[in-house]
Amino acid sequence: MSATGLTEAEARRRLAERGPPAPPATSRSTASIVRANVLTPFNAILAALGLLTLVFADWRDALFLFIIAANSGIGIWQELRAKRSLDRLAALVAPKATVVRDGSPRDVPVEELVRGDLVHVQAGDQVVADGPLAGTAGLALDESILTGESRPIQREPGEQVRSGSFAVEGAGSYTVEAVGDDSYAQKLAGEAREFRHPRSPLEVAINYLLYILVGLMVPLGLMFVIVLAKGDASTREAITTAVAGIVTLVPEGLILLVSVTYAAAALQLSRRGALAQQLNAIESLASVDLICLDKTGTLTEPGLRVVALEPADGVPHERLRHELARFAASSPSKNATLRALAGDAPGEEPEESVPFSSARRWSALRLGSKGYVLGAPELFPLGSLAARAEEEQRAGRRVVAFGTTDGSLEPLDGLKPLGVAVLAEELRPQAADTVRFFRDENVELKVMSGDAPETVGAIARDAGIEGDLMAGDAPVEQLALAGVVGRISPEGKKAVVERLRDHGRYVAMVGDGVNDVPALKASRLAIAQGTGSEMARSVADVVLVNGDFAAVPAMVAQGRKILRNIQRVTKLFAAKSAFAAFLILSIGLTNEPYPLLPRHLTLAATLTVGIPAFFLALAPSSGPWRTDGFLREVGRFAVPAGTAAGIGVLSSYLFALNVAGVPLEEARTAATAVLIAIGLYLVIALEATPGSRRTWVVALVASLVAAFFVVMAADGLRHFFGLTTPGPWGLLAILGGTGVALAGLILTDDRFLPGRAGG
Repeated sequence: MSATGLTEAEARRRLAERGPPAPPATSRSTASIVRANVLTPFNAILAALGLLTLVFADWRDALFLFIIAANSGIGIWQELRAKRSLDRLAALVAPKATVVRDGSPRDVPVEELVRGDLVHVQAGDQVVADGPLAGTAGLALDESILTGESRPIQREPGEQVRSGSFAVEGAGSYTVEAVGDDSYAQKLAGEAREFRHPRSPLEVAINYLLYILVGLMVPLGLMFVIVLAKGDASTREAITTAVAGIVTLVPEGLILLVSVTYAAAALQLSRRGALAQQLNAIESLASVDLICLDKTGTLTEPGLRVVALEPADGVPHERLRHELARFAASSPSKNATLRALAGDAPGEEPEESVPFSSARRWSALRLGSKGYVLGAPELFPLGSLAARAEEEQRAGRRVVAFGTTDGSLEPLDGLKPLGVAVLAEELRPQAADTVRFFRDENVELKVMSGDAPETVGAIARDAGIEGDLMAGDAPVEQLALAGVVGRISPEGKKAVVERLRDHGRYVAMVGDGVNDVPALKASRLAIAQGTGSEMARSVADVVLVNGDFAAVPAMVAQGRKILRNIQRVTKLFAAKSAFAAFLILSIGLTNEPYPLLPRHLTLAATLTVGIPAFFLALAPSSGPWRTDGFLREVGRFAVPAGTAAGIGVLSSYLFALNVAGVPLEEARTAATAVLIAIGLYLVIALEATPGSRRTWVVALVASLVAAFFVVMAADGLRHFFGLTTPGPWGLLAILGGTGVALAGLILTDDRFLPGRAGG
């Protein structure tokens, strides 16, 4: 391969001519975050209703506009905060390029590449610019993102390579012709991730819920407006009543809550050294019920050390050591095994090379007139060494055989063994504890590795992973049932993951090498080691920046907490919409004055949904967390809860207005008080699960009750919200309406007893 490249001075001159490099787009832009939090359909509906209120009615009934602004501001602030943290973390695993400057290779950030740079790539590296190949050594590229072709493509000198592809075998060098905005590199990160995953189950379920609520809002709002138009109410009263009915139907904070919660969770994961490259990966962490592991770098430390060299009969030990180090140092594409074998030995330019492939399990070089081969022991006629190799593999060691050939390198011909090398992998210190956590959480673990089955089985046993041991050439149906699989190809890993996924398993794949990429792409959740190949990191949903698999249990616990909390608070938003629908279908279609003004509903929604949801979404939690039957579960809570609240509000209002004969303002005060009482009771029923959570949930509800009493006690606040101090009849209406609603809830389902609805 050519090794000239540019001088450092010339590269700096060209970079200065091009201008300062643009920072890599490691996450959502600020503009997209602002748009996502401000320009939503529900915000547009509420803004239009608020404008009507400001023009034709009392400005105090447009208070929900301030809530929209506050919610959007909180969402933007939280996501920008997460973005800054994620950008810093992403910089640690951002792709780099190995360029030749002044005749020596060095790593530089991708944005510092210039036209004319000579860039080296080897297996696992990302092609980060466009240009012709200057030299190759068995180079094969994965160009699936560009062409859709999943099979590696062999490339030869003179052919063009484009950013967006990855080297999966061999090595090569190319001359940069197009870089930055002129190439595909700027689009790669987004395309690689969008290419893999649809929306998560929770996102789909919440979208369906929003479609249902919009479907209800349109006809109900239309019916409401028609009734008001045919009545004798003034324009001011009609708009106030219409806004009061329609605004309550809108779950204005639900979408915001999900995005804020995901962003906050991503921020917390970043503090544990994990980069969430897709926000819905937070949910996937909770939903995973099976994790497929690559042994090396996950259960074991990523580095290797040479334990022993065993020469074949008649081969001096020094010759084996020298020839093996020479071979490893001269290999154009080095993996962990070759780096351990090479040590500090000098390399040389091979006359011919065949790079290592997981499918064939060997690599070869021609140095001078002799061919050398390194590969799996079973490919060599080892004779008496075969028993030693099998013994070391059963003990959990990695064993490779080394030999020569006087024939062709491809296909191999006339192998003569020189000996075997025994390498050791260290089990990660917390591997056994991590495995125990997943076993206790009913998450199944499956180890799949290209190493010998005996080696993989020994490591798995040491880590505490149980299950049948099987070789990768077995039928995929059997491999899917095995707990430990050795000698499996990259395509075999992918086939097993696809089979498990198609049978309803929520599969996560953890890997770090090129051979793990097909399985990473096929999984529902891809987790890559930060110390692994650029290709594995680029397709991963989560990157373990520090390469520590022991961080995953905390991530799973975080994901489950987030999912549980979102499921629970969604019920509060849906119950509010169900309450609004009940009120419109009952009193809203009559000539009776509407029981609540928009300002009443703003106060009640803030105290019973907005503030509790904000705290509860990020709070510690326990209980169920799966997304199965999510909409059904939300409906089972929201419809009876909203109906009971509506009956309580309506009964207190009509009793106070038509039976007790109190003024309209006092009747509406009673209705508001009942709605707040029922809403806070639902928070307790939903969230006050046994343990420390119950204590602080009750404390939160008590503080919100106190806030309502402050509003009622302060003349200015009470007048602002259109409330009055209730007399004896008003108090009786409040107690009666609250009692009717609570009785209806508890008699409907004992899940509405405190702490039961959340379980």
